[in-house]
Amino acid sequence: MRAVRVEAHGGPEVLVPAEVAEPEVGAADVLVDVAAAGVNYIDTYLRSGLYPATLPAVPGLEGAGTVRAVGSAVSDVAVGDVVAFCDGPGTYAQVAAIPAARCVPVPAGVSADLAAAVLLQGMTAHYLLHDTYAVRPGDPVLVHAGAGGMGLLLCQMASALGATVFATTSTDEKASLARAAGAAHVFGYDGFADEVRSSTSGEGVAAVYDGVGATTFDGSLAALRVRGVLALYGAASGPVPPVDPQRLNAAGSVYLTRPSLGWHVRTTASLRSRAASVLGAVADGSLSVRIGARYPLEAAVDAHRDLEGRASTGKLLLVP
Repeated sequence: MRAVRVEAHGGPEVLVPAEVAEPEVGAADVLVDVAAAGVNYIDTYLRSGLYPATLPAVPGLEGAGTVRAVGSAVSDVAVGDVVAFCDGPGTYAQVAAIPAARCVPVPAGVSADLAAAVLLQGMTAHYLLHDTYAVRPGDPVLVHAGAGGMGLLLCQMASALGATVFATTSTDEKASLARAAGAAHVFGYDGFADEVRSSTSGEGVAAVYDGVGATTFDGSLAALRVRGVLALYGAASGPVPPVDPQRLNAAGSVYLTRPSLGWHVRTTASLRSRAASVLGAVADGSLSVRIGARYPLEAAVDAHRDLEGRASTGKLLLVP
């Protein structure tokens, strides 16, 4: 089958198209013909070596497609089912072997493309807004990278919960997308903390949802209100250096957390429940998914360059 392989850690150029053997289906696995694979920042962390990975490897965690075969111990997924998944592995390929327990059904009315584009980021936005800091009507919250795949979902979902959404973007075009997704106030990155405080009568926001990391961290702390929550869920601009806990006191007894999706979907039941909320919202039209670009497998290097270079909006997909 055709796939993308990483044989050494490095930049996007280490993503090499290759012919590899199809994976074998284990007793608890399903074999899926991948219709689309999501491109996520975690893929860049694994490619670069920021997150440890055993090489050589086919990257990719997220995707959706049709079940071709099921293992002997699988009883809740059938051949022909359309399923989505977000903890792969090996989704940058025409075929992937996925543990059946980590598959979620794709509801009628949701294409495999949309499921692959929304599952990981949609569930991340869901736990951030419902668990990390449970948004209440009227809460002011700040979303960084408001026109990215995550940002657009966070803006929509937070505004639907009644929040007043502040967002940062890097261009006027991206600012327009964030506003259309529900952001009431949109700023550039320079001086955003001052802008937020000015727009909240000096109080700051209840929560900052920060997937950018190193370049926004100090401003995110400065934008929080007393006892606010900084949810640092990613590091698109690089990892944040070690933090003196006394800074949290000085900022107003604020809270800092580094959550991740895996801890919020540890069981099959929790995974499928959270996925059903997200995919159900896509199915009924209350959550819009923007697919920024589709790339063939052979252009995975371009997808990573566009993602890391902030040259994209919405979600990027690889289409085998």
